[in-house]
Formats: sequence, C-alpha cells, structure tokens
Amino acid sequence: MFEFFKRRPAEEPAAQAPVSEESAPRRPWVERLRAGLGASRDRLAGAMGSVFRRRVLDDEAIDELETALLVADVGVPATRRLLDDLRERYRRAGPDADPRELLRDALRELVAKLESDAPVADRAPTVIMLAGVNGAGKTTSIGKLARWLHREKRTVLLAAGDTFRAAAREQLSVWGERNDVTVIQQQGGDPAAVMFDAVQAAKARGIDVVLADTAGRLPTQLHLMDELKKIRRVLAKARDGAPDEVWLVLDANTGQNALAQVEAFDAAIGLTGLILTKLDGSAKGGIVAAIAAQHPVPLRFVGVGEGIDDLQPFRAADFVDALLPPDSARE
Repeated sequence: MFEFFKRRPAEEPAAQAPVSEESAPRRPWVERLRAGLGASRDRLAGAMGSVFRRRVLDDEAIDELETALLVADVGVPATRRLLDDLRERYRRAGPDADPRELLRDALRELVAKLESDAPVADRAPTVIMLAGVNGAGKTTSIGKLARWLHREKRTVLLAAGDTFRAAAREQLSVWGERNDVTVIQQQGGDPAAVMFDAVQAAKARGIDVVLADTAGRLPTQLHLMDELKKIRRVLAKARDGAPDEVWLVLDANTGQNALAQVEAFDAAIGLTGLILTKLDGSAKGGIVAAIAAQHPVPLRFVGVGEGIDDLQPFRAADFVDALLPPDSARE
C-alpha cells in the first residue's frame, strides 16, 4: 500500500462526506481482473495447450511458446527474455518439471519489478500530475482514483488542467460530484495557472492529495509536450518539490504503441508511475511484460472495466494468476 495513502486512524475521519456505495454486489477484484484478461488468457491457453500437455520443453515447444507470447503482445525483447529464463529454469529443475509453472514463475519475476510503493511526500498536499493521449481514459481514471483514495480515508482535490475543452472540464466535474470532492477549473486561460491555484487551495484547506489532470496529447505534438513541462515547473513553484508523482495513463488496447508512449512521456516529463486502463475485451495483457522488460516504470494501477471501483493497485501475483492461471485453476 502506498505510504502516503495509508488509512487514517479511526479517530481522524476524513473531512469529506462519504461517497454512497452502489447497492449491487460486486465481484472480488481478482475475479474482475481475471474476466478482463479473458481474451489474452484464451489466446495463450490455445497456443500453449500442446506444449503444456506434452510437458516437454524442446525446440518445437519453444517455437510454439514464442508465437503465443508475441500474439499476446509481450513483444520481442520480453519474449526472448522470458524464454531464456524458462530454458534456464527447466534445465535446473529437470525434465519432470512443469513448463507451465516455470513460465508462470518467470513471468511473475519479470512483472514484479513494476509493483512498487510510491514514495512518501515530504509535505501535504501530495501532488499527482497525470498525462496521456486522447482517449486513453485519463479523466475517467482520475475519477476512479479519487474514489479509491476516498476509501483509503484521504481527502482529494481535482485540478482541471484541460482548460480549452469544455467536455473534459464537465467530465471531471461529474466525477467530482460523484466523489464529493472539489474541482478547481476555469474556462480557457493557462492550464498551469489552474494547477497553481489548485495546489494553493489544497494547502489552505488541508487536503491530502491533488490529482492534476492535463489535456490529452500525442507525444509527437512537441508544443503540447512543452506545455506539460511548463505545468511541471509551475507545480514546483506552488509547492516546493511538487509534483510528487507524474503518472501516464495508457490504454491497454494500443498494444506496443503504449511502450512508445511510455518512452516519449518519460523523456519529456520524467514519469514515476503508470495507470493501465481497459484491460478488458480485446486488450492484450502481454503489454505489461513488454513494459517491464523494456521501460520498467512502476505500474501503480490497472483498470478492467467501466465501474467506479474497477481501478485497483497493480499486484504482480494477481496479474499472473489472471493471465496464466495455475493448471488446477484453469477454466
């Protein structure tokens, strides 16, 4: 659990009114993650079935596994790394070893490097700046993250940095109402000025966390990437050391392009974390392994659906169990 998101003691209730819970019962998170990764799991199971039935890791099996991993969007570097690791594990374990379990172990070790607690902020409010391309689900993720923080007994303020798109401001306002949190916004004007005002307001009100939304942009739009750098500088003026976290929101359906986004945004604004959305439907969960192998920025949260609670911290063991369940748990 993130240190600065730890629950407050019972004698220190959050200042905001509780958010009403949906009346319909929800499935446990692991079940939702498993359902969200169903398409990727089915692809892997179909391609790897003969390998795991034979339980022999010969050259033919390696070729089949390579194809399955590439189809699942694991990418060439991560696939090579996983297969090399798998060969070594198989050599050490002997011919009676189960290749499925060995691959699960290799995958878990690879993606575990993405599971990382966020650092403790020296001073409140903790400022989290969020970026992403248009359509990645950034504003929706901010709303869900606000909900998660509320459950962790943290007070939250939202900063609407997309000042020129009315729909973005309206969407964030709706999330503010759903979570009963304040949204600092203005029509037009300088996005960095909104961020400055939001941090000042949070300081004055004793707010724990500021979630700073920014306008969606492609990494090739250099003038907009420069604007992100400006926002980062202004946040530092609003509170020394801010932003404490800089997170990129990624759409899992973009496949290997997500890795290019990580590299470009990290070079521009120095990422400290990722949120991976839309791990459902046709998304290929292997992109998590690709990121771990090629540009391991911590994966803070993953989202698997449209529900307000469908965003949860990334846990490597849960992810591997959902993508490649143990033989006894296969459907």
